[in-house]
Amino acid sequence: MLPMQPNIGISEEARGQIAEGLGRLLADTYTLQLKTHSYHWNVEGPMFQALHQMFMVQYTELWIAADLIAERIRSLGEYAPGTYKAFVQLSSLDDDDGETPPSAMEMVRNLMEGHEQVAATARELFASAEAVSDQVTCDLLTQRMEVSEKTAWMLRAMQQ
Repeated sequence: MLPMQPNIGISEEARGQIAEGLGRLLADTYTLQLKTHSYHWNVEGPMFQALHQMFMVQYTELWIAADLIAERIRSLGEYAPGTYKAFVQLSSLDDDDGETPPSAMEMVRNLMEGHEQVAATARELFASAEAVSDQVTCDLLTQRMEVSEKTAWMLRAMQQ
């Protein structure tokens, strides 16, 4: 049973719907963070140093983002998903197949696609949050879209 519910001017139903959407965003963000961290550990090739450092910056930013998303879910009076099982069910991102990590440029492409999906997941939720004047969630979603779209652009530029 959840503790006493917040009285913040957003109905319980709307808070639940927004928290559910934020749970999907959290799952996508956490999954992308884990993939990025794995790539940081396993990247090889002539661009090793640059990619190793870039992936560290990215997974660190994603880890902080996951915390902010989870805390927003809690602020809405819901529990944040926090298990691999829940993230697998909620995430729209796939794990890599196989035991051998992808090539460096496949990593770059996979992360670009992951950031595009995170931005799309955030954008899907935006209208619901905006409809009930949940400016705090709208701000969080805007920040997530901005970071993921910029990161996707930078990763896309590396593939030219």
